[in-house]
Amino acid sequence: MNATDAAAPETTAAGADPAPDRGDPRAAEPPEAPLANRVAAELVGTAALVAVVVGSGIQAAGLSRDVGLQLLANSLATVFGLGVLILLLGPVSGAHFNPVVTLAAWWTGRRDPRGPGPREVAAYIAAQVAGAIGGAVLADAMFGRALVEWSTHDRSAGHLLLGEAVATAGLVLLVLGLARTDHLRSAPVAVASYIGAAYWFTSSTSFANPAVSIGRAFTDTFAGIAPGSLPGFIAAQLVGGAAGLLLVALVFGRRRAAAPAA
Repeated sequence: MNATDAAAPETTAAGADPAPDRGDPRAAEPPEAPLANRVAAELVGTAALVAVVVGSGIQAAGLSRDVGLQLLANSLATVFGLGVLILLLGPVSGAHFNPVVTLAAWWTGRRDPRGPGPREVAAYIAAQVAGAIGGAVLADAMFGRALVEWSTHDRSAGHLLLGEAVATAGLVLLVLGLARTDHLRSAPVAVASYIGAAYWFTSSTSFANPAVSIGRAFTDTFAGIAPGSLPGFIAAQLVGGAAGLLLVALVFGRRRAAAPAA
């Protein structure tokens, strides 16, 4: 529920708020944080996520020349970091950290006054992109590298784009499916586990996130992506997001989500 959409609560003669209506499913929801706090949570969370991805990639490449071990270390660090970030920041902003998730939440909640509006969507996406770039720069700084060094890691092959579409579709299906089945409290474990698995079962190692993809273009390290590969990756992610929405409709029908997607 948007704070700006909520009607002013009625008060008793003594000035106190009346007891919540136990029949209202929103009675158990915590108060929504102001937009400024939610945007800050998205910026900080996305920055931390990219710092984990890029930093663990740099560390892994420095410790081993085995690409399999590098990917294992990178994926494990991402799983643990993402789970903690969702647990910490989910109650504030929903822990999207991903423009595709934000757009999916807007699309599914566009007829619900509690759903995110265009202003919130724009603010979230801007914060996510800025945070992702900042996280990549921070990771490079921590390891004594050039703060901005465009990646030369080409990822433009067609099979990689297919992998991105599959990874993103699965992520949207998972996040919205958790909301439809009232299991959002399991999101830290479920989403982190899915991303960890998708590192290995998709050819692209599952970026599944336009903001993170942009941030990773700013670092010429193990986790980087060449700027020339970005348009294809982002397009594949948006296609995957649309496919995920279709899968949600096919699997769950028109059942209303128990709470806004986290």
